[in-house]
Amino acid sequence: MHFLMQFAIILSVSFAGEALRALLPLPVPASVYGLCLMLALLCTGVLKPETLRPTSQYLIDVMPIMFVPSCVGLMNVFGELLPVLLPFVAICLISTVLVIGATGRMAQFMIRREGRQHDA
Repeated sequence: MHFLMQFAIILSVSFAGEALRALLPLPVPASVYGLCLMLALLCTGVLKPETLRPTSQYLIDVMPIMFVPSCVGLMNVFGELLPVLLPFVAICLISTVLVIGATGRMAQFMIRREGRQHDA
């Protein structure tokens, strides 16, 4: 029953992101709104990380399975992708490196901030 409640909370935040995308005239994806809402809820203490940890860990564990349909879709359109394969691969590599770097920097920032809060 706990998993259903945790999953309902995650879906509710995602739905709120969809609602914000529909309401606000900004070119921001609904998933970004949802992530920002979840971050705000976690940072303000409205939601505790322990509340969602089991379900979020499960979703992370099954995430690789979610990429299978998109990979199969790429295989279906490989002939159309072939002429732009080099720029496509370059963009994928560059964006991956940038995302990894930004994630690492943010993790370091949060770890340092958490350390200062415990010291105070």
